Amino acid sequence: MAAPTAPADPGAPATPGVGRSRSRAGIAAAVAAAVLLAAAVATAAVAFTGAAAPQVLADPGPVVRWSLPVIRALVDLSAALTIGLLTLAAAVLPPAGKGRANPRALLAASVAATGWALSALALTVFTYADISGVRPTDPAFGTQLGFFVREVPPGRQLAIEVAVAAVVATFAAGARTLRAAGLLTLLAVAGLAPAALAGHAAGTSSHETAVTALGLHLLGVCVWVGGLAGLVLLYRGLPGEVLPAAVGRFSTLAAWCFAAVALSGAISAAVRLGSPAALGTRYGVIVLAKALALTALGVLGLWQRRAGLPGVEAGRPRAFARLAVIEVGVMALALGLAAALSRSAPPVSPVPTTGVTPAQSITGYPLPPAPSARHWFTLWQPDLLWVLLVGLGLGLYAAGLVRLARRGDRWPPGRTICWTAGLVVLAYVTCGPPAAYGRVLFSTHMFAHMTLSMAIPALMVLGAPVTLALRTLPARSDGSRGPREWLLAVLGSRPVWLLTRAPVAAALFAGTLVAFYHSWLFGLALTTHVGHELMEIHFLLAGYLFAWVLIGVDPGPPRPTPALRLVMLFATMAFHAFFGVALITGTGVLQASYFGGLGRTWGSPLLDDQRLGGALAWGIGEIPTLLLAVIVAVQWAASDEREARRRDRAADRDGDAELAAYNAMLARLAARDAAQDGH
Repeated sequence: MAAPTAPADPGAPATPGVGRSRSRAGIAAAVAAAVLLAAAVATAAVAFTGAAAPQVLADPGPVVRWSLPVIRALVDLSAALTIGLLTLAAAVLPPAGKGRANPRALLAASVAATGWALSALALTVFTYADISGVRPTDPAFGTQLGFFVREVPPGRQLAIEVAVAAVVATFAAGARTLRAAGLLTLLAVAGLAPAALAGHAAGTSSHETAVTALGLHLLGVCVWVGGLAGLVLLYRGLPGEVLPAAVGRFSTLAAWCFAAVALSGAISAAVRLGSPAALGTRYGVIVLAKALALTALGVLGLWQRRAGLPGVEAGRPRAFARLAVIEVGVMALALGLAAALSRSAPPVSPVPTTGVTPAQSITGYPLPPAPSARHWFTLWQPDLLWVLLVGLGLGLYAAGLVRLARRGDRWPPGRTICWTAGLVVLAYVTCGPPAAYGRVLFSTHMFAHMTLSMAIPALMVLGAPVTLALRTLPARSDGSRGPREWLLAVLGSRPVWLLTRAPVAAALFAGTLVAFYHSWLFGLALTTHVGHELMEIHFLLAGYLFAWVLIGVDPGPPRPTPALRLVMLFATMAFHAFFGVALITGTGVLQASYFGGLGRTWGSPLLDDQRLGGALAWGIGEIPTLLLAVIVAVQWAASDEREARRRDRAADRDGDAELAAYNAMLARLAARDAAQDGH
């Protein structure tokens, strides 16, 4: 089927075929120019900072030194284009048919992902050459590179990125549905994790903040840059009535990305520079240039909303394309600067060189003081990930309430109180004293775990966030999937149906408890940032799923009967009690090398502290269990009352036809029995 003809545009050539060919050639030239610009800027910036100077101990050669920033820029550009095109296919562009994603976007994403995989592979080779000082032409280079990829963390991270890009390229070429586009988008975004972990700021003393900020920065840049470049590539093949909606949706998405990039960029710069005085260094000059490029992009984005979007709506798509090409050029400049920064050493030393305590070398934080009543309110270790999630949860919920109020709809205040309380407690547990002491005391860690998996989810579930979202998010009518449509798709999916089965929800909530603490997973969560964050996310989600099955008011798959829910609740809590008793009576210390190597001089011995943690696991679970049981019983009674009222209303409407039919059936049975007795 031929591509739809683009709407007439003033100043376009008279011959449609020639005009379209010239337009595509111009777009291709613009994209190629953006790639060359990014490479040139990266090279010039590296030369400015002196990062490409020959190394004293082991020099891999000028080819490696000068190629690395160029390859890094190509990796960033191809990854951004891949993620941007997949995002367009999954959530911006109207489908090609019922449930079918835009095929041109998916094909272009496959080509971009192929470039991502190849450039990431080249980056792996040149990174090892740079680290080891061995030139790629050395006969032993291949064997050493294999060891680097298998055994060394930076090598493994790059190998994962190559593998993710290759898988995305393969499946995007054959993908057809919106679901496939959504899953590939998530997979491609997951491919950014190795880059965040291997980033320059990831090696600083503020490791956790740096990694989270860099990950957020990469996500915002990829969706923003790649999405805009994807629209420039695809806009000529979109019908006139489709392009305005696509540009409008992407404009909203770009605004979110701009906020994420600006916030994360400021945090990353603060971590790397250390003080405002460092802005005078060569590294600081590159940071300022990148900030200037971001400011220019913000101005261009605002101009696009005020001039480009109205032009598209008026049937002049070139009004968007011309400005978008300029934006892509500025974005390429910014990506080139970012590639140079990743290659250059920041003014701040990556890690402290003196006065490092055992606790700081293991956890990344100094050993907190002995616990006191004051410290349980004043000792904070903010985790950027949870600060952002809590802030986003409160902000979006408040926005939903405002939208309901403007419509004149009411929302139960109890739900708002529960949701707010849940997020406030979540911030306290993940960023407050439980987080600080949970790194060095097993008992506090267990307190945080039980609160995270039992108390917080129950409060959040009672806040009914899904119901609020479905009532306030706008619905789309063109078959594409926005936030509301994707939410409905997830709620009706087979994985959610499976996860809400009573045995599965109970197994995830209670069964993974033993699997986590009596395996290497506990050690991974204690010693790595990603493991720590995944642990907290798992506890929260497993508890939320369990509470949703028990007392949830949001729509979803059919839930068990109230009687079965009570049985599931008490069985699961009994399992928690057995786990607590096992810790109380145990004679071995979990992760003894970790907790014993912190140099803690206050508090109880390791085994006594672990037994206290077992008592907390047993005792803390009793109060939430009782509250959950009461809520289930109240909901059970309320459902019986609603059913009774429904039957009464039905009887009033049909003259109690159901009771009459039942009495008639009894009369027939009695007549039949009498006839049989007479016979």
